[in-house]
Amino acid sequence: MDSDDIELIARVLASDDRQAFGTLVHRHQEAVRAFLTRLARGDHARADDLAQETFIQAYRSLVRFQGGSQFRTWLLGIAYNRFRSAARRDPSAFAAAPAADADDAPPEPVDTAPAHTASSDLQHDLAAAVATLSPEQQTVVHLCYREGLSHSEASCVLDWPLGSVKTHLLRAREKLRHHLRAWAPG
Repeated sequence: MDSDDIELIARVLASDDRQAFGTLVHRHQEAVRAFLTRLARGDHARADDLAQETFIQAYRSLVRFQGGSQFRTWLLGIAYNRFRSAARRDPSAFAAAPAADADDAPPEPVDTAPAHTASSDLQHDLAAAVATLSPEQQTVVHLCYREGLSHSEASCVLDWPLGSVKTHLLRAREKLRHHLRAWAPG
């Protein structure tokens, strides 16, 4: 665990140092907000509300943080639980966007395009391919590849068995490989 986080947590617990907690929020809010924005299907306002609830819950529960995982992993677990609670209260607010047809192939990349255009095309195709994944697959892809969590850490965040995380990730990679095959001919 990050020694700076440990020191800040100790200051919050020892003397209710709100400035130290503010530093923790500042340090981890981007990861929490990005995760919640993905879960909320791009609804930034809803993600911001959930992020605020996440940090309030983290502050209230900090005494229960055991240090067995990274502080960020613990926060993402709280964020995921806040999202699940909100989705249970109002399922229509978090309804999944319609997935693209699984048989749709991504457009062929243009070899003569400038490098920045090809990169933009790849980003677009990648986003479209990720949108074809199930919400569970999108979540594990986000945690493991965007947030850089290990399979075990993702398992802790989601409160899923490790095998479930690995299975969802394997299936997601297979689908992504299929949808992005034009980018890796061979």
